[in-house]
Amino acid sequence: MAKTKILVTGGTGYIGSHTTVELQQAGYEVVIIDNLSNSNIKVLDGIEHITGIRPAFVEGDMTDIETMRRLFTDYPDIKGIINFAASKAVGESVEKPLLYYRNNLVGLLNLLELMPQFGVKGIVFSSSCTVYGEPDTNPIDESAPIKPATSPYGNTKQISEEIISDVIHAGAPIKSILLRYFNPVGAHPSGEIGELPIGVPQNLIPYLTQAAAGIRKELTVFGNDYPTPDGTCIRDFIDVVDLARAHVIAMHRMLDNADTAPLEIFNLGTGRGLSVLQLIESFERATGVKVPYHIGARRAGDIEKIWADPKKANEVLGWKADTDIDDTMRNAWKWQLKVMPKN
Repeated sequence: MAKTKILVTGGTGYIGSHTTVELQQAGYEVVIIDNLSNSNIKVLDGIEHITGIRPAFVEGDMTDIETMRRLFTDYPDIKGIINFAASKAVGESVEKPLLYYRNNLVGLLNLLELMPQFGVKGIVFSSSCTVYGEPDTNPIDESAPIKPATSPYGNTKQISEEIISDVIHAGAPIKSILLRYFNPVGAHPSGEIGELPIGVPQNLIPYLTQAAAGIRKELTVFGNDYPTPDGTCIRDFIDVVDLARAHVIAMHRMLDNADTAPLEIFNLGTGRGLSVLQLIESFERATGVKVPYHIGARRAGDIEKIWADPKKANEVLGWKADTDIDDTMRNAWKWQLKVMPKN
């Protein structure tokens, strides 16, 4: 029996590469498209080392509809899409809004336009808890209000969700599952793939591990005067492999269950909040390595505290994020040591 073929956009990126591994290990065939603007082609080697399978790879830009039309023509039996391809740095989006609107929205529009033409049944969309803004209460479930976005990046996630919803309500013959992530961290336990930012890291963990490794002088903790137990921001840190597994479950549900709703939304988190200082403590406890850090000023646009109520994903998808945070930190450090420049 032929394997079900899945297109993973942004598949050489951080979450895309881990999801490709989980898809291949679950018996799916994967085609990746990525323009390599924020990832490295060598990620394919890591995926192959873990799974024994090298996914098909197309270097191309999703915002070009002819590139996408050619891809669907070359791989005519794609049944599902997981859409990771997007620019994702909040600060950069404030400085370069047009880049974010073009990159994050035009690519999605192209996919939605081409899916019915090529018989693609469903799309899992990589969304974000940023759509909730600063929540009124925690933990937050899927019924929490969508707040005005605090950045163009966050706005592109909200608009993308609205576009998908409108297309499905208009009667398009497709299904979609929107996955709202909290804060993905860590790396594959094999040490073969992980988060590899180009240039100065925008995310906490790669900056933390680079500071611990001496690549960066120190980590800046943005503010310690928030109304939280230790004064630092609180987030729901979810292991990237746990997160990747949720995409495989969502894809199976969307393609193989005829009686599910055309549009579903799930929060993906652990259900518990950890402060930035607690995360540093976890890293130091797990690795025995000290993290040099200092307390800096608050950063504009940062949410004080947010964590998920993952009950719906736990019950409906049968999925749970259960990797211990110390194990996640150990895996992040293992990956950092692997990618260290060899002198």
